[in-house]
Amino acid sequence: MMNKDNPIQVTILVDNRVDGELVPEHGLAMWIEADGRNILFDTGQGQALEPNCRSLGIDLGKADTLVLSHGHYDHTGGLDQALQAAPSVTVYCHSEAVRPRYAVRNGDATAIHMPRSAMAALDKRPRSLLHWTPAPVMLSKNVGLTGPIPRVTDYEDVGGPFFLDAQGHRPDRLTDDMALWINTDDGVVVCVGCCHSGLVNTLAQVKKLSGCDRIRAVIGGFHLVNAGAERMEKTRAALRKIDPGILAPCHCTGDLALEALKNDPGLVVNQGHAGKSFVF
Repeated sequence: MMNKDNPIQVTILVDNRVDGELVPEHGLAMWIEADGRNILFDTGQGQALEPNCRSLGIDLGKADTLVLSHGHYDHTGGLDQALQAAPSVTVYCHSEAVRPRYAVRNGDATAIHMPRSAMAALDKRPRSLLHWTPAPVMLSKNVGLTGPIPRVTDYEDVGGPFFLDAQGHRPDRLTDDMALWINTDDGVVVCVGCCHSGLVNTLAQVKKLSGCDRIRAVIGGFHLVNAGAERMEKTRAALRKIDPGILAPCHCTGDLALEALKNDPGLVVNQGHAGKSFVF
């Protein structure tokens, strides 16, 4: 496991909220330095990634690994830019990430899938640099991907009216949703995109795969923006039991959910935003 001589740094590149003069965007991207790797985790919609990297002094060209947490536009829109900047980067994502996807509300459908430019960029990747990820995988000795996350709880859902067709007939279970985890001497650091599998389900999968019961930090989108009172209460109760060291909610967590987490005396919340770095 990594220790104080091999620190981990997670920097939020893209988020709805920003620090200083960074570009805000409804999306998420993180830069992760761990185990000797430079990992780009998601890419936002595409307008904020490059300018925010420049402002933060992060060279996308040094990325050796690119992970897509799932196939929604607000996490994959900057993919073609990232691949141009780092042509030799190795990409990890689930094959379902490239499926057509829609949010359907009151009969109105909005396309929310990976942009065509990103799909085209993936199509051009050499086979050696594109790893479809249908199961858990280790990126290095201490860094892993959950692969598809089992849906165990009865109160967590995908978090919205998501469908595989514009007519709203085929629900999208978002089976491509996955998280990244890093083992340390003091517990596991978890980076999440949107937690469409559910935050509690995600942490259960990480604990199982890592073999570590201690969650040191959870950083990313929790997708509780549409969570009702029952789900929020059960989520908070489960989190209190899990007892993560830090919760750093971003992006799709939702303002009401954010306040509910902050006001829970049993939880430590350190709100994330673009420009914020965590060092472990």
